[in-house]
Amino acid sequence: MKNFSNSPLHNNQTPNHVRDRKNTKFGFLSAVPLRFSLRGYGLCMATLFLFCFGSLFYQLNGGPPNILLDIRQYLGESTYLDDHGPPAPRVLPFPSQVVYNRVGKCGSRTVVILLRLLAERHQFNLVSSDIHNKTRLTKHEQVDLMRNISNIPQPFLYTRHVHFLNFTRFRIEQPVYINIIRDPINRFLSNYFFRRFGDWRGEQNHLIRTPGMKDDERYLDINVCILENYPECSNPRLFYIIPYFCGQHPQCREPGVWALERAKQNVLENFLIVGILEELEDVLLLLERLLPHYFTDVLNIYKSPDYMKMGNMTGTVRKHTPTLEALQVLYHRMRYEYDFYNFIREQFHLMKKKIGLKSVSRPTAHQASFLRELAVRTPEPLDEDEELETDLDDANSWFVQP
Repeated sequence: MKNFSNSPLHNNQTPNHVRDRKNTKFGFLSAVPLRFSLRGYGLCMATLFLFCFGSLFYQLNGGPPNILLDIRQYLGESTYLDDHGPPAPRVLPFPSQVVYNRVGKCGSRTVVILLRLLAERHQFNLVSSDIHNKTRLTKHEQVDLMRNISNIPQPFLYTRHVHFLNFTRFRIEQPVYINIIRDPINRFLSNYFFRRFGDWRGEQNHLIRTPGMKDDERYLDINVCILENYPECSNPRLFYIIPYFCGQHPQCREPGVWALERAKQNVLENFLIVGILEELEDVLLLLERLLPHYFTDVLNIYKSPDYMKMGNMTGTVRKHTPTLEALQVLYHRMRYEYDFYNFIREQFHLMKKKIGLKSVSRPTAHQASFLRELAVRTPEPLDEDEELETDLDDANSWFVQP
């Protein structure tokens, strides 16, 4: 057997076919320069760390960093989340929280009918409370009611017969208030006869509202009630409108300057608009201008035949006017109410002038006759170049100071 251990070929040379394979292999690797070093490894780890940190920052802050937004804008707006994620949140109108703490017998049922039609048309949440005889609340009841109101899905409009609630006092976001009042004596007369005889919606609905009222009280002549100083026709029950704007403080229910001035201050600071029923169409126009996402087309609905048929059912029946003597006594007892009413009327006319609203209101057919005869109906707003020819005393000249 031939021994190859000492062969020169084995010790010093490589066979030709082996040499050819090695040359081919090293030639391919030399064409792809792969250089691994500690520096390259560190760069890869740093990139991975930045990516993880950016993802963590995105999740903790509820959104991506600005640099990722810039990259998205550069690459395009469409992402997987846009196509497969939840829909974008609804953009809420401003204001999206409105409270109408409606004053009794000031056209509130008329407005509530309109609001029901508007809520269906404009897709806002209307919550109308069925509580009519609890306007004064304890502190605990105030907090519970304000929290319940704040939890209504926005945009919403909440309405109830309730005195003004100060949300900010309890560190709750304050909604926007709206309201409507009317001539105090006309409001009193409407309430007096409504409690006894109801309205055109049904002959017997007044018996449901006041089942405990005896016939002697139900058929009591209003002149006797006023002139003989019955509780229903005297203070503090005649002090009715101001507490709706003064608030829940016990002193707000006491006829006087304190409650009057506080009510005026709350109107200026917390109410978007307080209209007067004698100019209801102008009130609706202003509401449409100031709160279009709630009241767009409200005047067209109000004038529509279908609504007029429903609205005519809310008129109080058997209402008549007291004697002039009784009216004079009543006006004197309600002097703070008239001070507030005249203040609201001036503010309302000032708002119409600022907005440039052309008045469209006309006296209603069922307006109490004494308001027309005694010239206490709300006058048209004056133009800038007009001067006031008669003052407030002349407007109320029918009242004789005792």
